Amino acid sequence: MIQGHEVEFRADGRLADISQWTPELAQAIAEQDGMSLTPEHWNVINTMREYYQEYNTSPILKLLRRELSRKYGAEHASDQTLSRLFPMGVQYQGTRIAGVPLAYLDAELEQTTHMRAVKPGTDAKKAHPVFEFDGRQIKMHPSGNLVDLADWNEEMAVALARKEGIELTDKHWEVLNFLRSFYFKYGVTPMVKILLKHMREELGQQAVNRDDMYRLFPQGPARQGSRIAGLPSPQGCIDP
Repeated sequence: MIQGHEVEFRADGRLADISQWTPELAQAIAEQDGMSLTPEHWNVINTMREYYQEYNTSPILKLLRRELSRKYGAEHASDQTLSRLFPMGVQYQGTRIAGVPLAYLDAELEQTTHMRAVKPGTDAKKAHPVFEFDGRQIKMHPSGNLVDLADWNEEMAVALARKEGIELTDKHWEVLNFLRSFYFKYGVTPMVKILLKHMREELGQQAVNRDDMYRLFPQGPARQGSRIAGLPSPQGCIDP
C-alpha cells in the first residue's frame, strides 16, 4: 500500500500490475521520492505513457528525447532538464512514476532472451546456428539475426535475402538502409509500427505504404528486414 493506494509493487519499486496506474498513484510514488509533480514532469510522464500505449514498449532515452523535442522543444529534452526533473534518472525514476516498463536496448534484450533460452549443456550448434558465407561460418541467434553485427556487409545481405527467397531491389535497400541508419542513431532496431512512422516522417506519407513493405518483406519489414540488415531483433516486435 502507498498512501491509501492498495497496489502491489515489485522488488524494484515498479507496479506489479501496470493497469492499476493512475495520475494520483503517480503523484504518491513521486512524493515518496521527495518530488511534487509539475507540468514539466507530466510532459515527460505522458509522453512515456503515450509511447507505451501506442507501441507496447517504453522509449529508450534517445527516442524519448526525440519525442519531447518534437512536442515541446529541444530545451525540454536536454540532459540538464531531464536530470533536474528526475534526479534518479529519467529512465529509472521516470518510467517507475509513469507506470511503464523500463526500456532496454535491443542488444540487451537479445542477449537476455538468448541466455534464458539456452540451458547448460546445450549443444553449441543449436545454441548458435551458423550461416556459411564466403568460406566463413557466421554465428547467428536462433531468431536468424547475426550474433556479431560486425560480420555484416552488403554482399552478405544479398546472400541472407536469397536464403529467405528474396532478390534485393532498390526498394528493399531503401528499407534496409533506413533500418541500419535508425539502429546506429538510436541503438535499437525499430518495431514495425515505429519503422513505418519514422519512414513516413522522413520520406513523406505517400512514399511509404504498409502493404508494399510487406510485399518486399513477407515475414515483416522489421523482423525479416532486421535479419537481412544484420541487426538485432526488433524490440517488442511481432510483425502482423
